[in-house]
Amino acid sequence: MRKFIKITVVFTVAIGILLAFNYKKIKRLYKAIFLFEKEQIVDNFRNMDAYFDVTRLDSSDNPYHIPKKTYIRLLDTFSFKGKQFNTEKFLTENQLEGLMIIHNDSIVYETYRKGFTPNDTHIAWSISKSIVSTLLGIAYDKGLFQLYDPITKYLPQFKGTGYDGVKIKDILQMSSGVGFNEDYGDFNSDINRFGRVFALGSSLEDFSKTLKREKTPGTYNHYVSVDTQVLGMLLKKVTGKTLTQYYKETLWNPLGMEDKCEWVIDSTGMEVALGGINMTLRDFAKIGLLYLHNGKFNDTQIVSEQWVKMATTPDAPHLKPGKQSNSDNVQGYGFQWWIPKKDEGDFLAAGIYDQYIYVQPNKKIVVVALSANYHFKYRNNKGENKHIALFKAISSMF
Repeated sequence: MRKFIKITVVFTVAIGILLAFNYKKIKRLYKAIFLFEKEQIVDNFRNMDAYFDVTRLDSSDNPYHIPKKTYIRLLDTFSFKGKQFNTEKFLTENQLEGLMIIHNDSIVYETYRKGFTPNDTHIAWSISKSIVSTLLGIAYDKGLFQLYDPITKYLPQFKGTGYDGVKIKDILQMSSGVGFNEDYGDFNSDINRFGRVFALGSSLEDFSKTLKREKTPGTYNHYVSVDTQVLGMLLKKVTGKTLTQYYKETLWNPLGMEDKCEWVIDSTGMEVALGGINMTLRDFAKIGLLYLHNGKFNDTQIVSEQWVKMATTPDAPHLKPGKQSNSDNVQGYGFQWWIPKKDEGDFLAAGIYDQYIYVQPNKKIVVVALSANYHFKYRNNKGENKHIALFKAISSMF
């Protein structure tokens, strides 16, 4: 009996030690699995730094405050596929937290809901991709890489993987040919597998190297979030700096970001380029203003007009808006920016669970929306987009 008790005590202590040393991993894994659940999603989207490792940026050296004008009254209804929808009901059902409308460089509408405040940061998800694209544009303008170079020229560790020999331009346009299941509603999808691998502390580079070639690069538009992760590794290699450092120097300070930023990182310190940036609503808006003015902000050219044009212009049949046989999406695609099916010169950055930066240069409009829409994973997200219809309707007010 004593021997049994002794063995039990030793076993219990061993389990306790094991749990103590792996508590952080277990906590991260739990949070990753339940990140998008209805009861937790709002808190999670505003407090990623409480559950995951991050790098941090404070307010920029010279914060810029976007001017405000007399606020407009938001339109009562908008049209989508021939049907009318009540705007307020739509925003409420889709769990809106923050909405900002900018016209002629001034805020004309701003609202915060569900306890969200102007100083709260919020996870960007794939809006981060458009920001990483902008950082790459700045590096491109400096001649640090060429668009038609194979990624393996800079990242030789990807030889023998799905990215072997793939042109940087094809990766920017989500045409890498790499196979990837991006279905957030499928527990066993690649994107959810990626999340669990990240939560357990594995390197994002190691995961990226496991992906295989599925189609000929440059021929098919298939959304692969890890494409952006590989682009983040490229950016780190050609600049010799972390993404956070380069972001601070080339965008954060020049745009006069006025609040704080957290960027989620993996166990090696590498930023989650594909979706890890957390910022406030008004600082996200400055990314939109930069693109509204063709890469210029307060009379300073930050990223070239050429890059902005390339980033927001589909330049091949498989990237054009509308249902294509060689694309999984009805929206068009540029360099990590989306072009609506009904192309009217507008474009947008978009993240899962309804995060948006919408830009309509013809009307001098920027719309930013942040949400915690737990309905997202239960709907088909490859078709036409009701949010875009709302943004277009807002633009038509001016």
